[in-house]
Amino acid sequence: MLPMKEHQHLEWKETWRDENLRWLCGFANAGGGALHIGRDDQGVVIGLPDAAKLLEELPNKVRDVLGIVAEVNLRQENGGDFLEIIVPPYPNPISYRGHYSTRSGSTLQEQKGVALDRFLLRKHGRTWDAVPMPGVKVTDLSTAAISQFRNLARSSGRLDPADLRSSKISLVERLQLTEGTYLRRAAVLLFHADPGRYVAGTFVKIGFFRSESDLAYHDLIQGDLFTQAAKTIDLVRTKYLKAAITYQGLQRIERYPVPDAALREAVLNALVHRDYAIGAPVQIRVYEDRLRIWNPAVLPDGWTVKTLLGTHSSTPFNPSIAHVFFRSGEIETWGRGIERIFSACKEAGTPRPALSFDGTGLTVEFRFAPEYLKAVKVPEPVTPQVTPQVTPQVQQLLGAFTGEHTRQELQDKLGLTDREHFRKAYLLPALEAGLIVPTRPDKPNSRLQKYRLTPKGRV
Repeated sequence: MLPMKEHQHLEWKETWRDENLRWLCGFANAGGGALHIGRDDQGVVIGLPDAAKLLEELPNKVRDVLGIVAEVNLRQENGGDFLEIIVPPYPNPISYRGHYSTRSGSTLQEQKGVALDRFLLRKHGRTWDAVPMPGVKVTDLSTAAISQFRNLARSSGRLDPADLRSSKISLVERLQLTEGTYLRRAAVLLFHADPGRYVAGTFVKIGFFRSESDLAYHDLIQGDLFTQAAKTIDLVRTKYLKAAITYQGLQRIERYPVPDAALREAVLNALVHRDYAIGAPVQIRVYEDRLRIWNPAVLPDGWTVKTLLGTHSSTPFNPSIAHVFFRSGEIETWGRGIERIFSACKEAGTPRPALSFDGTGLTVEFRFAPEYLKAVKVPEPVTPQVTPQVTPQVQQLLGAFTGEHTRQELQDKLGLTDREHFRKAYLLPALEAGLIVPTRPDKPNSRLQKYRLTPKGRV
């Protein structure tokens, strides 16, 4: 009878080659496993002429090259010999000639770059957010950010009042954000006014899209994580989502497509549990009929989206960050974030959001209810559409176009030097009115970005 197929803990090889040590390395770095020498690709035992010699040599070779102890057994099946090499999982990282590999499914994966950093930290019992960060002092942390935390924690009651009255350095130490004389990375993300100086991609990008490729306008939210959370939630609700208006008697009722509690929980989850070692920001894409939140994320070993959707323990990717957010009262610690989002949507009568994970990031997508879309839909005009009324500034901007232009070219044509004034009074109103569009909507910050008139802007 044939053995089971190769899987996470089992691999077959016809003959022994020293490069097979890579597979033993992969087993040791994952959940352990067995390597059978003397089986073909179908798992049939084809025999091993030098089995007795290998039985004597391999334990020492595994020990000398990998630094681990393996159990080597001589087995027989259907009259043929094969070797069974059993490797237990090791808590410390194991390398083969300086390369670290792990077993994933029935494949061997060499860890490189960010994945290697993450792997080594995990094997040493560390997390990315708890690593010390030289060059940043407690005095560099934002007093306003720490005051904001004090106020939140005072309301939550999850921190001793004496700690809240203590000095900045004492509070940071009480929150376990120091290691020796160094601040941990979490402290910089939580309380520095510009954490992006030290960690790439530490911001939130929000955009309104008419289609997947047609970006109408966008915003970047920066600052400490508490500020990012508050500003992101407020901006999405006030600028990017429309309210469906109904009346009960004289009372005006505003109904948003995503309940406040669900939006808040989804944004906080994205900021607290994202992988900050990946230099990509949290991205929120808003459309007429849906809102999508993506964050670079790594699921715990063995977890899938199904695990997230079910009852699970709290396993924060950034324990230090999660701990401080819990003390502030902003999040819970019982692994109920997804459940709270679903409950808020159910209570509000809105569709349950969909979760997906593609190996690089986690996406939460809220689809807007048909009743909401019907309520906010603008009736089709019964008369021919006319050129929209625009401000004198926008009219000047439209008159400056002779083709495609960069932002600086347009400013120069209009004789304007204040970039922020040009953005608010000229560029954004024209974009929001659909009179101009960017030539690179998927890369709003590209140095090659230009703008052109739309048919509506040419009228």
